[in-house]
Amino acid sequence: MDTTEALKMPPEREALDAFARRDRSYDGRFVVCVTTTMIYCRPSCSARRPRPENFFLASGNDEAESRGFRPCLRCKPDEAARDAVAVERAIALLKGAGERMSLAELSEKVGYSPDHFSRVFRHATGLTPAAYGRALRLERARDGLSDGDVTGAIMEAGYGSASRFYEQAKGRLGMTPSAWANGGAGVTIHWATAQTSLGTILVAATDKGVCRLSFGEGEGDLQDRFPAAQLAEGGAEFEKLVSQVVAAVEQPATTPDIPLDVQGTAFQERIWAELRKIPAGETRTYAELAAAAGKPKAVRAAGSANGANNVAVLIPCHRVVRSDGTVGGYAYGSEIKAQLLAREKEKAQTKL
Repeated sequence: MDTTEALKMPPEREALDAFARRDRSYDGRFVVCVTTTMIYCRPSCSARRPRPENFFLASGNDEAESRGFRPCLRCKPDEAARDAVAVERAIALLKGAGERMSLAELSEKVGYSPDHFSRVFRHATGLTPAAYGRALRLERARDGLSDGDVTGAIMEAGYGSASRFYEQAKGRLGMTPSAWANGGAGVTIHWATAQTSLGTILVAATDKGVCRLSFGEGEGDLQDRFPAAQLAEGGAEFEKLVSQVVAAVEQPATTPDIPLDVQGTAFQERIWAELRKIPAGETRTYAELAAAAGKPKAVRAAGSANGANNVAVLIPCHRVVRSDGTVGGYAYGSEIKAQLLAREKEKAQTKL
């Protein structure tokens, strides 16, 4: 959840496109210096766009002001730096708090009014301060569960009671806290392998949904991932799910309604949600993915979250490419990734 990861100014073409569409996710990554008025603006500024010959891009406020430009009174880019510091300070406070911190208390500590700071914080992180705090507590509890002391982990994470933790964790952990602490103990995972034109796939699912879809793996790999779970080969009923998954692999441009049982940190889950928004036949760079998730500076973290995806194709991490447009890496090999992208592009073109 680190929002302080440094990110260089985007390439000129990318920055110009962001400025043209007034993309707020690029605010703080660069500023626009208008030579006719000697002011500098955020990329999202609502002012009329200057002619190309009348502006240039600068890496930030310091560079713009060192060259004699003053901040725009409409978009107030000088406040962006103050907002960033306030958000970083608030995150540090939330991480250090042993219990819940109210919005009023948090905003007072960083010098903002509650309503205004809630908007500033959500713009920077994609979450409200309350949601961010809940995600932190849930992460602390999940980390502590690996020690086997469920009650201790829950209390240590700042929950007033076990029931409060179970209420907030419902639908996010997939397995019960005790099962999570013991490598899937008490959980039955059905599995099967199937042949596709891209090779053998492994499909595994709990009662909630698909928890693993991978290429070239088998029962041993699944047991390593869930060492204490009860693995059971899928029967006739499971074959229906497998056939749906195979169809999704063969036609990745489709969007099948296949239930999933996946979990991650709040940031990972936000990245996965953004991956599912990328239209078939299109791609995004890691920088664009991080920006879409509301954390434009967390490019490396976005890459890590992309790689942590447990259900290939169903959460289309293959739609993320390098900034130069090349396919880039993929857990199951660049050839499979290229094939998936080619199929999606072909399908998208036939619809035109």
